[in-house]
Amino acid sequence: MDRRSFITLSAIGGAGLLAGSCAPAIKEGTERRSKAILRLSSQEGVAPGDTLTEKLDFLEEHGFTGLEPHGGNLTGRVEEIQQALQNRDIKISAVVAGFQGFLIAKDPATRKKAMDSVKAILEAAGALGSTGMIVVPAFNHQESLPHRESRKVLVEKLQELGAHAARHNTRVLLEPLNRREAYFLRLLADAAAIAKDSESEGVGIMGDFWHMTWEETSDLGAIISGWDYLYHMHIASRKNRIMPGEDDGDNYVDGFKGLKYIDYQNYISLECGSEGDRRKTIPAAAKLIREQWDMASAF
Repeated sequence: MDRRSFITLSAIGGAGLLAGSCAPAIKEGTERRSKAILRLSSQEGVAPGDTLTEKLDFLEEHGFTGLEPHGGNLTGRVEEIQQALQNRDIKISAVVAGFQGFLIAKDPATRKKAMDSVKAILEAAGALGSTGMIVVPAFNHQESLPHRESRKVLVEKLQELGAHAARHNTRVLLEPLNRREAYFLRLLADAAAIAKDSESEGVGIMGDFWHMTWEETSDLGAIISGWDYLYHMHIASRKNRIMPGEDDGDNYVDGFKGLKYIDYQNYISLECGSEGDRRKTIPAAAKLIREQWDMASAF
């Protein structure tokens, strides 16, 4: 075994020990058969089409099995979306944000507004069979509590929100961002630690390859650090946040190795713009993702 292989296997083995007895065994010279499944999703606003039906038709034609709607006004769209999904292979993956206020605000009234609106969206997400609702604790422009107090308050709020989410058969998904957007939560490992401290089955995390580009030292390591808490992924090009493949050198193989290693079976969802015609760039992105998924081994 060369030095690089030894370091890689040692790091993965250490992560497995930290994760507990559920870690799969690795034997030198063998490849573990992963239970991971590639499920492609797209945010509703990314898919081309003037109507929800047109968007779903396009995504289904190109092998997508997930749709990620925005949380704004979702409570009034449940029946519409349920009807549109009838007799289709596409399901609701995650629900992205759409709530008011933010959870670690200095102002108690702003925190309450966030709690109330998140709960309402969670109920709609549960009714739609969603993986979970994506929540960013605070953006840089939002006046938050001091860091230590923010973390304490967030864990307390997540205990309440997690219980509410679990009652509605969904979950809260914490999303780490890059420091230009949100300094409080930037790493998957930090998000997983907060989810762990909440001690709630209704709290998980998600990863975003765009944000991971700027913050994580290793896609593979970051995803393994998320382990059992990781329920959703966003994907975009690595430089300009456009469609995967529109930037030269877009590569997700190490991240896909991590997803295969943890037997990931949830969605990878497009969250990006496009410099070209989306009716062409989305199928091209899906092809690139499938090719790189096949290139990735689970060790």
